[in-house]
Amino acid sequence: MNQGNVNVIILRTAGTNCDREAAFAFERCGARPRLVHINQLLRKEVQLRDFHILVIPGGFTYGDDIESGRILANELRLRLGEELCRFLGDGKLMLGICNGFQVMVKAGILPGPLDEGEQKQHAAGQRATLINNDSGKFEDRWCHLRPVGKSVWTQGLREVVYFPVAHAEGKFVPQDDTVLDLLRKNGQVAFRYCDPRGGKPVYPENPNGSTDDIAGITDTTGRVLGLMPHPERHFLFTQHPFWTRLKPNGRFGHGAKIFENGVRYVREHLL
Repeated sequence: MNQGNVNVIILRTAGTNCDREAAFAFERCGARPRLVHINQLLRKEVQLRDFHILVIPGGFTYGDDIESGRILANELRLRLGEELCRFLGDGKLMLGICNGFQVMVKAGILPGPLDEGEQKQHAAGQRATLINNDSGKFEDRWCHLRPVGKSVWTQGLREVVYFPVAHAEGKFVPQDDTVLDLLRKNGQVAFRYCDPRGGKPVYPENPNGSTDDIAGITDTTGRVLGLMPHPERHFLFTQHPFWTRLKPNGRFGHGAKIFENGVRYVREHLL
């Protein structure tokens, strides 16, 4: 591939259904996205090392059998684990949205090693999960989010943003209080659900009951981001559900900044 381009691999498999939306967002930010089925990676028809950004988009991979994202997580961990370690060790980026976040958490990619001892040993494993919403039903609604922490992906996001959610298993639960404390201490919480003014949410502002209102987290480097809400579904201003009532503020919506940040980081640090 042309090394002058920002190459994005958007991983898909049976049940993925948000891959083209993610590709649209990256393409509009000047990157070169490519939709790749996981079997193409497993058969070595496509090499992960040829890309700068790995995206696991939303959907219901393998029908969310067993539990959401578990089967794809096992494939990544057991069959592509070494390649993923090299990819991230090279300073590259990773983004997981909704089902992609579920996959990354259950594969142990997020939150990743949390302290100096774990980082030296490259030890992580699954330290959190995403379980059934407290409401006991599929939540399909728009939510306000407060950007927090430090991440490559959230640079420049200071105000409350508005993204849709669409999930039945979106409640973020850390393994224990120690993991939660380290997520806070390390600045790994990337987004929290909030009310429209950025304050403490109540249902349905926190649509799933996530611990500490967490909607998304990063690894300790800030280069790996996973979140349940869908920034690719508010990439354009006209995707806002009330856009006709709002004063236009350019062509793009709140989600565009996330994709723009990823592409810019690659251009500044990896090309």
